[in-house]
Amino acid sequence: MPRAKRPMELSFRLAGYVLKNRLRGRSRFPLVTMLEPLEMCNLSCIGCGRIHEYKPVMDRMMTTEVAVAAVEASGAPIVSIAGGEPTIHPKIHEIIAELINRKYFVYCCTNGILLERVLKKVPPSKYLCWVVHMDGMEERHDESVARAGVFKKAMASIETALDSGYRVCSNTTLFRGSDVEDVHALFRTMSDMGIEGSMVSPGYDFEDAPDQELFLTRQESQAVFQQVLDKDQVKDFRLYNNPLYLDFLRGKREYQCTAWSNPTYTVMGWREPCYPLADRHTDNLEDLYAKELWDNYGVGKDRRCANCMMHCGFESATIFQAISSPKDWVTLVKSGAAHKSGITAA
Repeated sequence: MPRAKRPMELSFRLAGYVLKNRLRGRSRFPLVTMLEPLEMCNLSCIGCGRIHEYKPVMDRMMTTEVAVAAVEASGAPIVSIAGGEPTIHPKIHEIIAELINRKYFVYCCTNGILLERVLKKVPPSKYLCWVVHMDGMEERHDESVARAGVFKKAMASIETALDSGYRVCSNTTLFRGSDVEDVHALFRTMSDMGIEGSMVSPGYDFEDAPDQELFLTRQESQAVFQQVLDKDQVKDFRLYNNPLYLDFLRGKREYQCTAWSNPTYTVMGWREPCYPLADRHTDNLEDLYAKELWDNYGVGKDRRCANCMMHCGFESATIFQAISSPKDWVTLVKSGAAHKSGITAA
């Protein structure tokens, strides 16, 4: 069966959405709604802070009605469902179905363990893409998720999804000690399988993650990505991130964080200020767009932002800056990647 492709409708919808908000004079608005319908997970990944941060509410699960209402309140055309592990949620198929019915483009992040079970309840759609967590080839990946056998299960799930006509991406997070050759082997494997593309970013140094030595400084990230994203090495790989963000990872561009473009809704409400940081939770989405709030967050403003290079804050920044730079906008259009801002996985 031919592999499903990225729909052109997404590019046009996002471009029209951005233009409409600009014409309305909005300087800050959502591009991607980050939806976390639960924080429970069936893995304990060594670089994850969520399962520790949300331990007191690990048993909570968002209803379909609440999830859809949060997405509609945001209004962004793209929804990234994360967590936690979304496929654990007993109603995840209903949440996805309701969002697809409303023509949101849904990227559902998963470790792949339970994906094949969910596929039986969710038909393929151009509005749905599975984003499978893959941090390396078998030894590296199983080490990062702290469980043997997960790589093989994830690979089997990807193959099943592709053969069944679903859109599929992978998501790779790099930490201190990541092996460049292993990452290249993963990208080659994913490309050969026929996925839409591999997303990649450095891990964020979550304060609740148990091993803080894993996380790269900004300078270390740039040095690693200069090797991982060497253009001669990756020219034949399908990378999903846009070329401006990849240059940012290489240290060739500088941007200020625009994490406000990816508001995150959890079982406790909207995370304030952003996906990596939650100094509080709020029921009012507009709280996340106050100028006074963002005077206090971002590179050079809060020490916790110093090493962050995550796509949820900086890939969207490339889009907003490209709007006022014809050269950058042409770069995005030529790459076919203008719609990929801010899509992330936990």
